[in-house]
Amino acid sequence: MGKKVAVFGSFVVDLMARAGHLPTPGETVKGSVFKMGAGGKGFNQGIAAHKSGADVAMITKMGHDAFADVALRAMDELDFDKQYLLYNDEVGTGSAIIMVDEKTSQNEIIIVPGACSTITPAEVEALRPLLSQCAYVLLQLEVNQDANEAVVKLAGECGCRVILNTAPYQPVSDEFLSQVYMVTPNEVEAEMMTGVKVDSLEAAKKAAAVFYEKGVKVVLITLGDRGVFLSENGREEILPAFKVKAVDTTGAGDAFNGGLLTALSEGRDLWEASRFASALAALSVQKIGTTPSMPTREEVENFLKEHA
Repeated sequence: MGKKVAVFGSFVVDLMARAGHLPTPGETVKGSVFKMGAGGKGFNQGIAAHKSGADVAMITKMGHDAFADVALRAMDELDFDKQYLLYNDEVGTGSAIIMVDEKTSQNEIIIVPGACSTITPAEVEALRPLLSQCAYVLLQLEVNQDANEAVVKLAGECGCRVILNTAPYQPVSDEFLSQVYMVTPNEVEAEMMTGVKVDSLEAAKKAAAVFYEKGVKVVLITLGDRGVFLSENGREEILPAFKVKAVDTTGAGDAFNGGLLTALSEGRDLWEASRFASALAALSVQKIGTTPSMPTREEVENFLKEHA
């Protein structure tokens, strides 16, 4: 097991329905499958890191309601430490409505963040002892941004490196980005943040240059089935994706980020860590759902041996 790490982010309950096609406005479509489960980018990434072998602390906020029980059950089943869960007495646990097209695996999602958008400065400050022990903390943009900004500042004071998964996209300040060690946008988020359409290696390099101007140290841009663009210390290239048959792409980015955190915590370099993370993502898209589709350490290692 590597150095201790943390995931600071959202928990929502995923309410997922699958149908033959996604409804157009005003249309009602009969679905074939409904599933309710633990989700939220933060929680998905925390579960992915935990299942793939990281010593990871999950920090999120929920209400006192039946939806919070979904998180607690998921963590109990995986023997995942619940020490850093926060609660709001007035606001309910977040939820996500997910519609998946069975034929194409495309999805449409509405997220209601609920309690995880109410994290307070005092709750962040209470994380100081934890972040002082952590090599990395992984963030997304699904909680209240002032809490993310407070965590980034605190991480800097604690000597903990920040990895920012820039999803779901929202504008962030250059001051915030200047305190981030690594960004992991997908090509759409990278374009929205840099103004560069990432459709080639050269374009990815231009987008990375914009992030470097803002003070980020390492840039990683996920390119879906094309792979992942990596840029660190002047080395810039695309690592191809593993070729697999996707059943459900929901949570693939979260699988990747959780796996990346695990591998980096074990001291692997960016290229090795990204290959490990790509294996997690490739395994996750072959199953339905988000947290249930996150692979175990053993599954990842077997997959990497098969694809050596």
